[in-house]
Amino acid sequence: MAEDLYEILGVSRRATEDEIRSAFRKQAKASHPDVNQGNAAAAERFKKITAANDILSDPEKRRQYDAGEIDAKGDPRRPQWSQQPTGGPRRGAQYTRGAGAGGAGGPGGPGSFDDFSFSDIFSDVFGSGGGMRRDGHGFATRGQDLRYSLEIDFLEAVLGAKKRVTLPDGGVLDLTVPEGVTDGQVLRLKGKGTPGSPGSEAGDALIEIKVRPHPEFRREGEDILLDLPITIDEAVLGGRVEVQTPSGRVQLTIPKGTSSGKTFRLKGKGVRPKGGAVGDQLVTVRIVMPTEIDDSLSYFFSEWRQKHSYDPGRK
Repeated sequence: MAEDLYEILGVSRRATEDEIRSAFRKQAKASHPDVNQGNAAAAERFKKITAANDILSDPEKRRQYDAGEIDAKGDPRRPQWSQQPTGGPRRGAQYTRGAGAGGAGGPGGPGSFDDFSFSDIFSDVFGSGGGMRRDGHGFATRGQDLRYSLEIDFLEAVLGAKKRVTLPDGGVLDLTVPEGVTDGQVLRLKGKGTPGSPGSEAGDALIEIKVRPHPEFRREGEDILLDLPITIDEAVLGGRVEVQTPSGRVQLTIPKGTSSGKTFRLKGKGVRPKGGAVGDQLVTVRIVMPTEIDDSLSYFFSEWRQKHSYDPGRK
């Protein structure tokens, strides 16, 4: 018993043209031979849904199929005759075969391959880059994109680096990590994916960057954040201290009476993204007490407190 075309596409007999088109797209994406290479069942399924769509997407063919005038292959179930009067005295009737299953279903007509946008399906299957293109011999397949992950140090992400990715098959990919790359950013290596079919381009290699945390630096946008420990005497008396930056160490002047939590800005010492504004380094000082409080320090502050007590702004 022949299969029902509506059942093949998974739609009801009251389905609209849009519903039929949508069902065919969905079925074609799942069953297309280029995404099911070597799968004979998928290839056969693709042939069936294509044939079903060829009839149901053509209003005239669909009417003929619903009326039982043509079968699931588009062949006439019974001849259709039209009576044509002949010239002269009528002694009988001359008959000619009607259009039947021909006409609208011919090449270029509604329901043909040219009428349906197969490029939409291939765009969905292979990506927006145009996974398939029609050439003089059929369809040429663009190579698939390959995805990899690369873990790099914090400073490599800030300053840029030359890295090598080892592939599962033992091959390698050399790439340049640009300055200012962010965690989760994807770098594209054009043409480094799988080869395409003859006459079509290769896919790309997509490298997702994973940035390892730094023990001291943090990043907010294009700014670099650093906590700087200072001694109690540096906070009281001031002084010059060395500060680490991604590009090297610099001198920072601590004013007298600097409180813990004060932030200093080192202009231009942050991230330098390609084509973007350069960030700064924000240094926040933290006063660190000595591990041991000796008698002289205790006595000094005891005397000082009696004469110079103040309100630190506690709430």
